[in-house]
Amino acid sequence: MCGIAGTFAYHRDSPNVDREELLRVRERMAARGPDGVGFWASADERVAFAHRRLAIIELSDAGAQPMGDPDTGNQIVFNGEIYNYELLRRELVSSGAAMRANSDTEVLLKLYARYGAGMLPMLRGMFAFAIWDAREQQVFLARDQFGIKPLYVADDGRSLRFASQVKALLAANVDARPEPAGHAGFFLWGSVPEPYTLHRGIRAIPPGHWVRAGRGSVAAPKPFHNAFEATKAEAGPDTRQQRAAIVAAAVRDSVAAHMVSDVPVGVFLSAGLDSTMIAASASHLGKLRTLTLGFREYDGTPADEVPLASEAARTLRATHVVQRVSASEFAAQREQLLAAMDQPSIDGINTWFVAWMAAQQGLKVALSGIGGDELFGSYPSFRQVPRLRRSVSIAARVPAFGRTVRLALSRFSNLLPSAKYSGVLEYGGTLCGAYLLRRALFMPWELPSLMDAEMAAAGIDELDTLARLRASIEGIHDERLAISALEMRWYMKNQLLRDADWAGMAHSVEIRVPFVDTTLFRTMLAAAAFDTAIDKRMVAEAVAPQLPPAILRRPKTGFAVPIHQWLNPDAPPNVMNHRGWARVLYRRFAQN
Repeated sequence: MCGIAGTFAYHRDSPNVDREELLRVRERMAARGPDGVGFWASADERVAFAHRRLAIIELSDAGAQPMGDPDTGNQIVFNGEIYNYELLRRELVSSGAAMRANSDTEVLLKLYARYGAGMLPMLRGMFAFAIWDAREQQVFLARDQFGIKPLYVADDGRSLRFASQVKALLAANVDARPEPAGHAGFFLWGSVPEPYTLHRGIRAIPPGHWVRAGRGSVAAPKPFHNAFEATKAEAGPDTRQQRAAIVAAAVRDSVAAHMVSDVPVGVFLSAGLDSTMIAASASHLGKLRTLTLGFREYDGTPADEVPLASEAARTLRATHVVQRVSASEFAAQREQLLAAMDQPSIDGINTWFVAWMAAQQGLKVALSGIGGDELFGSYPSFRQVPRLRRSVSIAARVPAFGRTVRLALSRFSNLLPSAKYSGVLEYGGTLCGAYLLRRALFMPWELPSLMDAEMAAAGIDELDTLARLRASIEGIHDERLAISALEMRWYMKNQLLRDADWAGMAHSVEIRVPFVDTTLFRTMLAAAAFDTAIDKRMVAEAVAPQLPPAILRRPKTGFAVPIHQWLNPDAPPNVMNHRGWARVLYRRFAQN
């Protein structure tokens, strides 16, 4: 896991690479790579790469980056891990490739030399990398299938710059003017929806895409993967138990793949089924180290995750660490947290503190249960969105009726529990509209009161949110699978995975996500695991039958953080106010 950056002066009229600028970008990401630094520039000074290293695989200098291929002259900077690199390496060696070290970075170089962009579907892992193709005089950029690892670019028409973080690119000469879609999108979702950022000149490369920049131009991103294309997978075995057993085996396989490391690997353990499945799978692979985060405000309440997580750790014979934090710890780390947050997000505080725990324990790698709810369909949205659509579908067919009702109710907005209630008939009659009602932090008509009204209008227009939501599920005809696609492509990608990256990397901790895995996802489709006949609990019982019923039978609950109590000490317990936290975050980021 690392921080990568680079500049390519691709237009003949652009100046040569500014080395000092690129080094500033690199050093903005020092926490991502405390174990080493690297820099490479071409002889003509038209392209340069920079790197900060967190050494996890191939700890020697043979794994240092930027890394060159002596056979081709190609150079690479890489952020992430390729979990099947040993298999790929053996195949390369058997076909005559000369390998110098046991490094997944070197495997990427050799695969590119042989297959070009055709290498990407072979990779199982999380990755964002750039390769300088010496023969073609091109930069090749790629990002993993689900967007686990970030990759941002700034193209001014003459030079292409890239980095692992938005704030790092702001150290370069980029267009940092406000991007209306990014600002409006934050208030809409509680995170900035890709490909936008808060800045006009910086964009994210889409997940599962690659970009090639040659002398004179930068091509549009091209896809190499769409996880939801295979929606017509053959049905799996007939019985629920057989399907659960197949998926359980795939979960164990994914966890085993994600344990590949030359340093110890820990597990973030809550009281939920996702993290307990991961911990149970990891317990068969060596010494198990687990970490549980608790909040003092929740002591003795149903929201306290610590007792059940500790019981699971005892059952699995793990070396277990519990850390309880409170308002005082939040106050002490608040400025550091906000400085590390790459883009505003209402939902990264828990990840910040559990990554801080891991760093205190000397861990560089930890497994997280992110993606389990999206994969197994266990969010409330999988029930609530279809129910809402069915309940208002008839009224929604009347042209303009829903909008008329919303405008009429706007005069009584202070009497409504939420602004969303006034938009139920306008939005609730379609799957995407109902999903927006379920997930939105603020509704579009609220935005002009939260930010500059002209910027809000321009941002809403550019976002075209309902159209983009529909595009996210195009070709998916199964309702349950469509909601899974929406959750993965919006909430998981733009918030959960991004939070895991910036919050983990701020503490030099690599967070791995076994449920966000292409092999596991394909197995789920093939086993018809999105059928209502199989659910997460059945799979968990197959993965970890030794766990007590209190854990295996525990109802789904969200992982709560007492941010409202921290910001408002007199607030009642168990009250969440993400809207207030969003305003705090926006003021901080808008001022910067």
